[in-house]
Amino acid sequence: MKILYLYEEVMGYTLATIRALTSHKAELHVVHWDHKKLTPFLLPALMGVTFYPRSKMNLTDLRNLALQLSPELVVVSGWNDTGYLSVSKILRKKSYKVVMALDSQWKGTPRQYVARLLGKLNWFKQYYSHAWVAGTYQHEYVSMLGFDRKDIVFDLYSADLPLFHKAHDRNRALKMGRYPHRFLFVGRFEPIKGLDTLLSAWGILGDSRLDWELHLIGDGSLKTALRSTHGVVISDFMQPDKLMDATAESGCFVLPSRGEPWGVVVHEFAAAGMPLLLSNVVGAASTFLISGLNGFSFKVDDIQDLANRMRKIINLSDQELMAMAEASYTLSHRITPLTSATNLLSIVNSDSQ
Repeated sequence: MKILYLYEEVMGYTLATIRALTSHKAELHVVHWDHKKLTPFLLPALMGVTFYPRSKMNLTDLRNLALQLSPELVVVSGWNDTGYLSVSKILRKKSYKVVMALDSQWKGTPRQYVARLLGKLNWFKQYYSHAWVAGTYQHEYVSMLGFDRKDIVFDLYSADLPLFHKAHDRNRALKMGRYPHRFLFVGRFEPIKGLDTLLSAWGILGDSRLDWELHLIGDGSLKTALRSTHGVVISDFMQPDKLMDATAESGCFVLPSRGEPWGVVVHEFAAAGMPLLLSNVVGAASTFLISGLNGFSFKVDDIQDLANRMRKIINLSDQELMAMAEASYTLSHRITPLTSATNLLSIVNSDSQ
């Protein structure tokens, strides 16, 4: 089976699903944005996968590639790429199965109301036959765009579970001996991630921090300002394999985002076996966080609420923290690269029955 991906940025979690697809004998052709990247993630060479830099392909190149391959499935991520949309429209006219990859939540913005109106007019059907969504919030949104339930599949994203589960297995005995008292944030150093809220909450904790630390890993426009923050460890973006070392020294993952449609990083650190503190706009919390079992949710942009939740974590015993860590690990199995890949393949398999 041939699958053509027309993607924005390819990340480690994208590759986890791609590897699972190749294990099902799929041949992958992946067009990806090699400019305007949000992170410096490096693409590896993979058997059964051919990568095409988007910067070297115009509309004619994209169309010719799609028609020459004649793929059973085309997956499109990125409404902002007019070239992708043009090719999608061409392929739909020829009755190709073209899948919209969507991680957005319904927020009731003016743009989304326009999209909902267009959905009622079947506007999206000229580009896509199916939708592949991250979770329940995304299912809610895509249903408003005119897609039937039978044409929507789940598990768009999966963490690289073999990698992060390996970190859990390696760290488990170490953490049972002495649980690490460190909050960890991993992500882009940008205002949307709510780092100002996190640092303010950390500041008002004062002496109630006890022996806990705060570690931030990433890159972005706020890095220089963050480096001047006293009492916080700042590290550069790490490739996934290097990030595993940080999990051994960290005891609770914090994501204070004020906008996070999904957040695969939540799945990753649940899989690594860490309690979670997530703002109430993080989409992946609906799958990987059960408040009180493996962490807590807090109101977005609410400094005091976050500080209270951090204090709850600090005041737990090491045994209680370890129980939360194991609960996160258990919940991480709710989505896997296998479920992600086979959800996509079900679009073809269900039609062949």
